Amino acid sequence: MHWIYLVFASIMEVCWIYSIKYLSISKIKQISWSEFFSSPEPFQTLLPLLGYIGFGIANIILFAMAMKGISASTAFGVWMGLALIGSKIIDVTYFGEPFSYKQIIFMGFILIGIIGLKGDAPS
Repeated sequence: MHWIYLVFASIMEVCWIYSIKYLSISKIKQISWSEFFSSPEPFQTLLPLLGYIGFGIANIILFAMAMKGISASTAFGVWMGLALIGSKIIDVTYFGEPFSYKQIIFMGFILIGIIGLKGDAPS
């Protein structure tokens, strides 16, 4: 069960990363709070902030739950590796970022490391 928590924590980390990408404090400062409920625009401006808070809290809770049964160093390595690979996949598929076969090879090494860490971890 701890490994499932860790995978979901990594997914929350990826979501958290993209909420930061779209977070704009300057736009939040410009919200006219007196007209907040009259149009959807202010809410759309706040969505990345709400994602930042929600995904961040979920990430920490799930990561903490995972570390109850997985050593901290193993959990951290797997968590970061999965988040890195997840964010790269999203960058390439949704944002059209370029990628090379070299990157695929090195992400494969990361996956091999993750599998090695999981395989060496106590159940």
